[in-house]
Amino acid sequence: MSITINTLDDIEGMRIAGRLGSEVLDYITPFVKPGVTTGELDRLCHEYMVNVQGTVPAPLDYAPPGYTPFPKSVCTSVNDVICHGIPGDKVLKSGDVVNIDVTVITKDGYHGDNSRMFFVGQPSILAKRLSDITYECMWLGIAKVKPGARLGDIGHAIQQHAEKAGFSVVREFCGHGIGKVFHSEPQVLHYGRPGTGEELVPGMIFTIEPMINAGRREIREMPDGWTIKTKDRSLSAQWEHMILVTETGYEVLTVSEGTPAPAAIAVADAVPA
Repeated sequence: MSITINTLDDIEGMRIAGRLGSEVLDYITPFVKPGVTTGELDRLCHEYMVNVQGTVPAPLDYAPPGYTPFPKSVCTSVNDVICHGIPGDKVLKSGDVVNIDVTVITKDGYHGDNSRMFFVGQPSILAKRLSDITYECMWLGIAKVKPGARLGDIGHAIQQHAEKAGFSVVREFCGHGIGKVFHSEPQVLHYGRPGTGEELVPGMIFTIEPMINAGRREIREMPDGWTIKTKDRSLSAQWEHMILVTETGYEVLTVSEGTPAPAAIAVADAVPA
């Protein structure tokens, strides 16, 4: 499968999709508090997407080969869940951490994919540090994006920072190309060697979404066929943005009023558009 080089019209469509995806996370933020269920968070996100934005929740009934259809509109990954947590009757309590992963499809068919970490009440010192390091990892990866760079440059920056902090990088899941198709080439690994992998060219759009574990990197899949947890039951964190390769650097497409500021550690290396 070849990598799509987006047209100016496609890029504008993806800017709109990215903003809408980010606005769902803005909307849900005040509802993430002790006592709420992950199913209620899903319901609120679904109603906001469908009734307010006029977008379609991409995960709902999404079924890649070998998978049963995903039954909900967002992913809610709590504590030791790495990714693809299915919302349900789990009640969030103070001290929990949760990743909410949102992908919208606009009326023109473009996907806006992003995720953020949320603290429920007061997080532990470890949970806060893991989330902060993961956020820095994402931004250090983003800062490597420019024409002529390689995908391995992104993965190396992420892996080096995570492992220096004593954490581990999940290998089985990665970032991906995105546009009118939810998941496409290239695969954006969150580990690797600099100077390896596909060369970046203007017009590429992909996600950078490192999954970092407080313990070992090994995973285990739950019987539902979707939920992925850390094998050693350690905490896991993930942040995700959707990135456009520009003529001079990069543009983050998943931006809205409530988007957290870039990690300070990465600003010096950044080459924004």
